[in-house]
Amino acid sequence: MKKAGVESYRDLLVWQKALKLATSLYEITRLFPTEERYGLTSQMRRAAVSVASNIAEGQARHKTNEFVQFLFIARGSLAELDTQRMISRDLGYLVAEQDKALQSGIDELQRMIRALIARLRDNALKNE
Repeated sequence: MKKAGVESYRDLLVWQKALKLATSLYEITRLFPTEERYGLTSQMRRAAVSVASNIAEGQARHKTNEFVQFLFIARGSLAELDTQRMISRDLGYLVAEQDKALQSGIDELQRMIRALIARLRDNALKNE
């Protein structure tokens, strides 16, 4: 699984963007109502952290099939986060620019992960 220029998950742009999304989500959810601390705030933070964590864990295993599986888990966490974003928006916890920025980040990561999965699978087929 090790490619030239990719020594660890830290070298992956998709992981860097997932980390940035998680960090910005923490900042945004600080402003959520206190009663959401154990509800949406907690759920959204866990989902966002899960994205970056699963990308890191999958890459660190150095086996393509395992990496792909962890990327699918990361995509699932993004879907959870997107759903929670919409609920937060509908409850009025997000202003329009926050909602748009989160949606854009989620959409970008979904595309990047989908492309990485395709590339990993193509490379695995070529190496058989």
